[in-house]
Amino acid sequence: MVPSVTLNNGISMPQEGFGVFQIPRHDECKQAVTDALEVGYRLIDTAQFYRNERAVGEALEESGLPRREIFLTTKVWINNFGYDKTIESVKRSLRLLRTDYLDLVLIHQAVGNYLWAYRALEDLYKDGLVKAIGVSNMEADRLIDLATRANVVPAVNQIENHVFFQQNDLLAVMKDHGIQGEAWGPFAEGKNDLFTHPLLTEIGTAYDKSAAQVALRFLAQRGLVVIPKSTHRDRMEQNLDIWDFALSEDDMDRISSLDTGKSLFGYAKMFSNIQRLGLFTAKKKE
Repeated sequence: MVPSVTLNNGISMPQEGFGVFQIPRHDECKQAVTDALEVGYRLIDTAQFYRNERAVGEALEESGLPRREIFLTTKVWINNFGYDKTIESVKRSLRLLRTDYLDLVLIHQAVGNYLWAYRALEDLYKDGLVKAIGVSNMEADRLIDLATRANVVPAVNQIENHVFFQQNDLLAVMKDHGIQGEAWGPFAEGKNDLFTHPLLTEIGTAYDKSAAQVALRFLAQRGLVVIPKSTHRDRMEQNLDIWDFALSEDDMDRISSLDTGKSLFGYAKMFSNIQRLGLFTAKKKE
């Protein structure tokens, strides 16, 4: 059974969920979410930018599961930043996701008019349409500024985090402010041969687990929420099968040595360029 973490406002959040990034095709996304729910996932992570909120909403509605059993996250994209635009976009997400509330809404990137977007989320939180609010891809300086100035301290910061980019300094800042870490890209999208990495494979052999399962378990033992993605049901099951073992302290230390201290995706640089060039538009489908 997947354990839960308690966010800084008392809300319970499953420590492992299912992410739907890079599954834009409606039928494929809907089937993937359906499979994930049947396998046992109860946290579903989407975003306005992913262009699959409608598919997620249909899968959730048709699953027959009580809404209270699902923890549903979406993110506000940067072309929807600004107080009124953010309010409108979240209400549109509610319609697409076929729900009257969201468990967690994140500011997708700390660029553009994100402060007013966050102020809008604070009011949506106050009104009960959103149970928790937070940020994504926010670096330490902006996170400290937001956490100290906001009326509602972010509950979550969803960041790139995997065995090759562990972000220890940022996680320490988040811990100081009571902000839960959530790892996107926990498999580093297979970069650096993660799925066959010699050290992860060796360690996995001792626990009868795969390199991928070891990589996920490492993040979980560090207290992170993890949101792996797969469109293959058997891999969904394998990704969820990490809660019946614990890595030893020695194995945790050995995996820690894999940290390169560098992003494998260059998101910080990419989104600074997005802000500079004004490339804020993501296609939207009602």
